[in-house]
Amino acid sequence: MSPKDVSNAAVIEPTPSKPAKRMSFRLEYDSSRIRSPWWTPILSVILALLLCAIFIAANGMSPVTVYQKMFHGAFGTAYGFTETMVKAIPLLLCGLGIAVAYRISVWNIGAEGQLTVGAMAATAVTIYFPDLPSFWAITLMLVFGFAAGAFWGLLTAVPRTHFGVNELITSLMLNYVALLALDYVVFGPWKDPKGFNFPGSPMFTDAQSLPVLGTSRLHIGLLFGLVAVVIYYLMIKFTKWGYELKLIGANPTAARYAGIHIKRHIIIVMLISGGLAGIAGMAEVSGVTHKLMQGISPGYGYTAIIVAWLAKLNPVGLIVTSILFGGLIVGGFSVQTIGLPSSISEMLQGSILFFLIAGDMIHRFRIRRNA
Repeated sequence: MSPKDVSNAAVIEPTPSKPAKRMSFRLEYDSSRIRSPWWTPILSVILALLLCAIFIAANGMSPVTVYQKMFHGAFGTAYGFTETMVKAIPLLLCGLGIAVAYRISVWNIGAEGQLTVGAMAATAVTIYFPDLPSFWAITLMLVFGFAAGAFWGLLTAVPRTHFGVNELITSLMLNYVALLALDYVVFGPWKDPKGFNFPGSPMFTDAQSLPVLGTSRLHIGLLFGLVAVVIYYLMIKFTKWGYELKLIGANPTAARYAGIHIKRHIIIVMLISGGLAGIAGMAEVSGVTHKLMQGISPGYGYTAIIVAWLAKLNPVGLIVTSILFGGLIVGGFSVQTIGLPSSISEMLQGSILFFLIAGDMIHRFRIRRNA
């Protein structure tokens, strides 16, 4: 081939290879996915147990042994079970009150203060009406406890509905106001002169104390909680008011266009929410401590937030979760005999709440494939 032929020859260029198609994805936030799956609370409890097991093992103890000790202390004996139920009563009542408010996205975190003022109001009956017969004393204490808690809830509802004040702030701050008021009365005007200078009211009489089951400390405050759960279920399931609560919680804009008075519902649910927590305070002083004293609640109002959230506001779920957390509290005291502090139960509670919130948030995200 001559040089001329070479120059006239077609130049063949190699065909570039096509890159392989790669799938691309994106993460989307879907605000419409409000309800997480039913198994989220169960998974949250399991993950919390696994996380705390790491810290227990790091402390040189067997997690299996610790959990067995906690379970046996809370449910393995008749005494442990009744004590678990005693702890479950205020958790159930406060959790139910919180669940009612959360139905319409009113974030009441003031159950601790509402419980405290309910206990104070019930104690006021024993101080200013000391000679009432048993039926009237218990009835009046119950009414006063509910009214005081409802009033404390109203102090949160009115700023929210009329001035747009965030209920998280007001309900939380009112907790501290109630605790300071409690300190004032037990160190001051209601202090027992025969109490060896300890802060607390005089002991309640038998007529002012709730009846108990046998020789245990389990009192009829449990009946208050169960009756309240049944009423809550019937109201939510079969009444117009319950339907309106569901509609407000799902879509407040649609509820407003439907003619539902949202502000009125906020006030009503906060009255009920605070009143139920007030009954919990009444049951605690009349059924357990039999006197008003400093630190009447070890944090039932705060723990009840986790109880309500873990139960997904379900009535039956509230009973189960309140017993579960009552068992955690009692089980936490049991592990002290093997060298662990009782705060292990608080670590478990916090871990459950962490995984529960994380699960709810993750559920609102979706992975989608790009076109």
